[in-house]
Amino acid sequence: MSTIHIRFVHADQTEETITVATGQSLMKAAVDANIHGIEADCGGVLTCATCHVMIDSPWAEKLPKPVADETDMLDFAASPVEAGSRLSCQVRLTPELDGLVVRLPASQH
Repeated sequence: MSTIHIRFVHADQTEETITVATGQSLMKAAVDANIHGIEADCGGVLTCATCHVMIDSPWAEKLPKPVADETDMLDFAASPVEAGSRLSCQVRLTPELDGLVVRLPASQH
């Protein structure tokens, strides 16, 4: 299994970079690394929106399109939804995402 680097940009513009194994969800990688700002209340089963993140170009184009359940659940996000909004539980980490930049919302609740 390969590893990749992910850079998280918090709402206050501070940044954290982690190295994680591919094959897991972005949410699991963030929770395991104790990244503040991803609550993941439902544990990644697509029944909440507390793992809301924003992924901008060019990274957003490297991801599969969100399924209808994900876009529906984003309606319940505490922070405003943007064009690059995703639920991190639905983003599978692949080698192509090495260097991924993820912006975190100001609040998940």
